[in-house]
Amino acid sequence: MAHTFEELVLMQRTADEAHTAVEQLQDQYGPPTQTAWTGEQQTAWATAWRAWRDLVGDVQAAITDHAKEQGTPRHQVEADGKKAARHPELAGGG
Repeated sequence: MAHTFEELVLMQRTADEAHTAVEQLQDQYGPPTQTAWTGEQQTAWATAWRAWRDLVGDVQAAITDHAKEQGTPRHQVEADGKKAARHPELAGGG
């Protein structure tokens, strides 16, 4: 499926938000190696982690497709997308 650069940026932002959710749970529950998490906490973290993993997979596949379609180096599309998602004021998007 063809994705515009703007769609890639939105996908990256969504993946970044999912990563933040995983980190927030870890901060809230404590390190899993030093704290015994409850079953509910383990389930919440695992669900958030799978969502993040799936979103990252989707954005990575979309970056690869976009780079091929545009004839642009993949690493450049990824870097530009992350910059635009995380720092729109630097990328000219905000």
